[in-house]
Amino acid sequence: MSQARDHGDGHRPKRPYRNRAAGRAAAQLAAGIPVLPVLIVAVIVLVDVVGGAGTMWLPLLAAGPALAATTNGPRGVLCVGLLATVLGAALGSRHAVPGGELAAVLSALMAVTLASGLASALRGRRERVLAAVRSVAEAAQHAVLQPVPETVGPFQVAVRYSAAAAEARIGGDLYALVPTPHGIRLIVGDVRGKGLPAVGTAALVLGVFREAAYDEPDLLSVVERIERSLARNLGPDDFVTAVVVGYARPGELEVVNCGHAPPLLISASGSVVAVEPTHPAPPLGLRALSAEEPRLQCLPFAAGEQLLLYTDGVIEARDHTREFYPLAEGVARHVTDEPARTLTGLHDELLAHVGGRLHDDAALLLLRRQTVDEPAASESAARAPAVPEPLSDAGREAASVLSRPRSAVEGRGGGRQDRQETAAVGNPGRPSSARAPVEASRRQGKGLCRPLPERA
Repeated sequence: MSQARDHGDGHRPKRPYRNRAAGRAAAQLAAGIPVLPVLIVAVIVLVDVVGGAGTMWLPLLAAGPALAATTNGPRGVLCVGLLATVLGAALGSRHAVPGGELAAVLSALMAVTLASGLASALRGRRERVLAAVRSVAEAAQHAVLQPVPETVGPFQVAVRYSAAAAEARIGGDLYALVPTPHGIRLIVGDVRGKGLPAVGTAALVLGVFREAAYDEPDLLSVVERIERSLARNLGPDDFVTAVVVGYARPGELEVVNCGHAPPLLISASGSVVAVEPTHPAPPLGLRALSAEEPRLQCLPFAAGEQLLLYTDGVIEARDHTREFYPLAEGVARHVTDEPARTLTGLHDELLAHVGGRLHDDAALLLLRRQTVDEPAASESAARAPAVPEPLSDAGREAASVLSRPRSAVEGRGGGRQDRQETAAVGNPGRPSSARAPVEASRRQGKGLCRPLPERA
């Protein structure tokens, strides 16, 4: 008896496995059975048996394999065609249909089955190719619009994006957030046009921004590098509107607006104020047509405040009465201490406003500075990648010099020239060649932070 129990216990673990295997096999079989084509064949046979019409209903049996070609593979089509042929032969014999007529009907039925099987095989091949292309496109889309972390340094971040093109994940709108040695920097922009050309331009802007944001200590220099790249690569009628934001000093944001919609500043109490540019600048790519150059704005950004950046696809969304979506009012209705929750409510309301589908690309990026007493702030910051603390002006200038290759700063005097430039950085009253472009731009007024008017 003990041997019997041991034997039975040894086989018990196999039963669940067998049950699971049988369940999977049954599910696969059920998924592969052409239920609707078989049902159609059964209905035709039933009508023929009840009505006794002879050859009147037999040609309709070809509808079974033809329909199976749209929903099943070649094997399912052949099974339905074989079933229809056998049932057609049985019905023809039952009604004593002449052999010539029955042979013609069955031959036509077999021809339709073979043609449907070939069509099913071609459809399956196209679906596999399309799946491969979509996987590659999705990888490319993730490379262009990289995911934004929920927490970066002292900030909580959330993003919502909707492309106007059907089956597309990206379009002409762009966004990026990059932690750098000069602080956190981000961009939100809108490319003129739609479709693949706009995607190519967006990829160009984001690539230049990610590289320049890490290399350039000055935010205006980042914008200048993007402008130079677009001037070389864009057509005469193409341009990009953008807002570039930097967290250079604690409690303050730097904003450069290049022809873009003004961001919305949300106070801790929930009031919403548009951050209008003090000196409007042309969009990126159109600098040559205007004498205006972008300037830096300093925006006080206290703990608990939020900054919403968006594209024109949001504020230009219309309902059935041609009314624009009131973004500021929507933000006031849905603002919370969780940026992801705020954007979810805002995005759902936007889709409801337009009737379910946007006619232009739309991007929303919400940045919130966490408060010190928030329990989730320290935990999220511990999980997030470390972000360097923003450097002071002298620190950024020293970093720009010290980060150069030795060959770039050594002249005929070798290490003596290197020591002289390093000493010049440490002495603010003795500007070096590395500081000359920055100092010159500041003397011209382009690099000065211009505070906004007092907010209510």
